[in-house]
Amino acid sequence: MKIVIDNNVILDIFQNREPFVQFSSRVLRLVETKQVKGYVTANSITDIHYVLSRCLKDKEKVYEAIDVLLQLIDIIDVTAKDVRKAFHPDVGDFEDELISVCAERAKMNYIITRNTKDFTNSPVPAITPDDFLTEF
Repeated sequence: MKIVIDNNVILDIFQNREPFVQFSSRVLRLVETKQVKGYVTANSITDIHYVLSRCLKDKEKVYEAIDVLLQLIDIIDVTAKDVRKAFHPDVGDFEDELISVCAERAKMNYIITRNTKDFTNSPVPAITPDDFLTEF
């Protein structure tokens, strides 16, 4: 099974956001133990870097955190075609639409996110970490 993990789930873990961190950590643990194959999109790495830099205010700690993440997950490249497909007037959240487009192209089984409402039109089902753990 292949899953793409939304930024909010990764940031739950790095920022220890209660009550979400327990479920989000368990999803990443499934990736770590190779029970599922985990991915993020390339643009997610820049977003995660930005948020962690503002939060941690320590460049070395930010790079350490992202290095750990990159040892566990793979990256889905974002192409110009993906950007064009995701960029249209009906999009409520461009970043989430781009994740959806990339997830479809990479043939993901699920998008793991806490914002499932932002993926209602996604061809790849979006599911919360706790619901994914229940289903898995």
